[in-house]
Amino acid sequence: MSLPDVEITEVFETNEKLDIGNLLGNRFRVAIHEIEMSIETAHDISMKVREKMLDLGGFPNFFGIQRFGAVRPITHLVGKHIVQGNFKEAVFTYVANPIEGESEEAYEARKNLQDDMDLRKALRDFPDRLSFEKAILNYLVKEEEDFVGGLSQLPDNLLLMFVHAYQSFLFNKILSRRMESGLPLNEPVLGDHILPQDRHGLPDHKRPILVTEQNLQKVTMQVKNGKAYVAAVLFGRESVLSEGEMGKIEMEVIEEEGLRREDFLIPRMRRLSSKGSYRELLAPLHELDVKMIGDSIVLEFRLNKGCYATSLLREFIKAEVMKY
Repeated sequence: MSLPDVEITEVFETNEKLDIGNLLGNRFRVAIHEIEMSIETAHDISMKVREKMLDLGGFPNFFGIQRFGAVRPITHLVGKHIVQGNFKEAVFTYVANPIEGESEEAYEARKNLQDDMDLRKALRDFPDRLSFEKAILNYLVKEEEDFVGGLSQLPDNLLLMFVHAYQSFLFNKILSRRMESGLPLNEPVLGDHILPQDRHGLPDHKRPILVTEQNLQKVTMQVKNGKAYVAAVLFGRESVLSEGEMGKIEMEVIEEEGLRREDFLIPRMRRLSSKGSYRELLAPLHELDVKMIGDSIVLEFRLNKGCYATSLLREFIKAEVMKY
């Protein structure tokens, strides 16, 4: 087997196929250009950020903006409507809902649909490259009001991404609230859940352990030694919230969204149901190197799977945060 840019280091027989998610992590080399300060100042700041991250043991493990859509950050909104059973709103949040930033042709087509709700006209006006949107419109022209059927024109992996994006949005809010509260990310407190390392050195999301007075000292040492991770809930139908202060934060966010666990059991689209999970609050850093090369700052690092390089870069670049 010969694949471009792929080096196969081991060959062996197995009864399991290689699937999406069967990786330990990703390596990155990112060059930051067009810096609006002297390169020396930028390098000095970058080194201080690196030192702070290494002292902390990582960086806040936010889901990056690409989880929600860089140009049209709406995937979590579609997911919220699906979870709430508002399938019409889910359809038109995805198909209509014009947002500045995409092409003028696409923006105008979405805006016209939102204004007049003329599906046949929209089917003619939408550019061919918006093939998913046109597939939904084509179905609804024939089967009006069947919004579940309209959504079902999309691939299941995209539909699942909507629900997962909403769970990611909830997690980001919970993580933000924890940081605002002053609770540490790299040290467990009573009521937290921690995730032990699996045999690959990754957080075991299937084995959350509640932090109690009896095990607090032990799990604190495990986290300090990089053998466990403080976590928060990725809310779903089987989720067990934390207790103590963290439990209050999680419950506050869930109640603000008007959610119940059973909302993530979606009877009319059962394949999109999600039982929920846990996610580490701090993304551990591996081999973080900062270099000044010419007029650029070059970062080299390795992240565990599921952690976002864009979230790490935001800690260095301090770019304006997109609201969603």
